[in-house]
Amino acid sequence: MNPNTAIACPFAKLHPSELKRDDAYYMAHAFNRAVDAWNADEVPIGAVVVHNGIIIGSAFNQTRMLGDPTAHAEMLAIGQAAQALGDWRLNECSLFVTKEPCPMCSGAMVVARMGRVVFGLADPKMGCVGGAVDLGALPQSNHRFESVGGVLLEPCQAILQAFFKHKRAAD
Repeated sequence: MNPNTAIACPFAKLHPSELKRDDAYYMAHAFNRAVDAWNADEVPIGAVVVHNGIIIGSAFNQTRMLGDPTAHAEMLAIGQAAQALGDWRLNECSLFVTKEPCPMCSGAMVVARMGRVVFGLADPKMGCVGGAVDLGALPQSNHRFESVGGVLLEPCQAILQAFFKHKRAAD
């Protein structure tokens, strides 16, 4: 099999409940963006930024599509949110992302003064919201954000594992 051959994502999109807009509701939206990433042959990570219950930023990893190492789902969603609000300060916003943010994305959350981050799968090697390190809790930091991990952990973990299993099998 050609390693560049994409296959349709075997994961069904999640259907968020319209009745209860909780962390799982918004994480389901982020997961659906991860499915979009898979279908674009990108690492399946999705993110949404929420302000007052409304999604104002929504993206998936696009590093390969854009040829840009900074085009992580979080970075793109943060940029969209700042544009939507007309302000770079996102202290009243929450970021929902399917995998714990890396150093770059965590740094952007500090700079943007993100109010809260919710992630699915922890990353003990490169995660900077408590996995490898907690960038938001550095004593010298000018901003700290609330963080919650493990929301919709199983589907967030399963899609990443399946993607990389497929990529390894194609090699």
